[in-house]
Amino acid sequence: MTNVYFIGIGGIGMSAIARYFKFKGMNVAGYDRTPSELTAKLEAEGISVHYEDRPDLIPADKDETLVIYTPAIPAELGELQFVKENGYRVVKRSLALGEITEGQTCLAVAGTHGKTTTSTLVAHILTEAGTGCSAFLGGISKNYGTNMLMSKTPTVVAEADEFDRSFLQLHPAIAAITAMDADHLDIYGDLEHVQEAFRNFASQVSETLILKYGCPINQDDISAKIYTYHFNDERADIHSTNLRLSPDGHYTYDLVYPAGVLKDIRVGTLGWVNVENSIAAATICLCYGTDAQKIRHAIGTFKGAQRRLDEHVNKPGLTYIDDYAHHPAELSTAISSIRGIFPGRRITAVFQPHLYTRTRDFAKEFAEALSGVDKLILLDIYPARELPIEGVTSEIIFKDVTAPEKVMLHREELMEYLEKEDLDVLVTFGAGNIDRFIEPITEMLERR
Repeated sequence: MTNVYFIGIGGIGMSAIARYFKFKGMNVAGYDRTPSELTAKLEAEGISVHYEDRPDLIPADKDETLVIYTPAIPAELGELQFVKENGYRVVKRSLALGEITEGQTCLAVAGTHGKTTTSTLVAHILTEAGTGCSAFLGGISKNYGTNMLMSKTPTVVAEADEFDRSFLQLHPAIAAITAMDADHLDIYGDLEHVQEAFRNFASQVSETLILKYGCPINQDDISAKIYTYHFNDERADIHSTNLRLSPDGHYTYDLVYPAGVLKDIRVGTLGWVNVENSIAAATICLCYGTDAQKIRHAIGTFKGAQRRLDEHVNKPGLTYIDDYAHHPAELSTAISSIRGIFPGRRITAVFQPHLYTRTRDFAKEFAEALSGVDKLILLDIYPARELPIEGVTSEIIFKDVTAPEKVMLHREELMEYLEKEDLDVLVTFGAGNIDRFIEPITEMLERR
């Protein structure tokens, strides 16, 4: 096989695999619907990307071409139909990742939220500790500026995505599960089926499962050894104690784990949620055999993943944070973390709902989570892969929000509105194209 062709190459998970095959010396090319910062970087790295549905641009030699596609691509796309009808080997992204990790030690992080930061931190700890790893991440590491790390060490860190049951293609030696909330109900139908998929994933872990305390998986369900972890609940096998918050919003804690106590871990990223993520990552690395002091040092030098409590402006009386939160549980956690970092300050949140089905399924929970801010600016739904659903608009969230102030805006009205706002702590939330506002908002606030 000399060619690898990607349909939906601009996705965060797809682009990491594209980079892997490029590193391995393959001819890599692909299609995506729209240009983005990610596709621009791929092109700069010598990967050919086009933005029109053009089956004629797919390598003609089907025996020498592997086609990888993302399930987020519509089934009626001409390129996808062409490769399926013309005898190419066509696999989903998840199967490709499963095949890449085969025969290597796989360290995986699954969970309905927290998995990107945690897996990125695991990769950072192993890199800083000198053992190295290859890593397929669901976000851009701020330490390395990429979602893909390569190493000759036969260890792979993978973000295990529950969307479309993708994570069932992985068979990790060590894995963490950070949360098992209802999500992707367009695929799973209900919470019970989400949890069943996580239990199936857990049953594929061969050595150790690091489980968020309270997640419904029992030792009877799986053969791997289970350790539970929690931010501060002493009933968990691994937890923090002696937690201190410094004026800059960073926490320091002592880690209690079965072999002892690792003292004075300063977390390089903001908020209590990143204390919890660092506990999960530290536990994976302790189980893998990484030196405890090296783990402590690496947690302190970790800069996080882009769009995860990502600090863009932080000067006296004016702060701007951007976050990928697009599920009610993530929003609640992020808002609670921001309140903890900046007690007594006024939080204005801009939220762009992601998917009609998710908005419909969790409208009440979204309203409840967003009621935790002082002012909400709610944008239209970002449809991603979906067609509109009658009666499903941002209004079904908006009507139940009890924040002291709230307003609904179209995307194109946002910048003009923010120009006139008296802001203290501003946060943008969402998984759609709200990230296109990060630069203009940052520039506007820096001028203030």
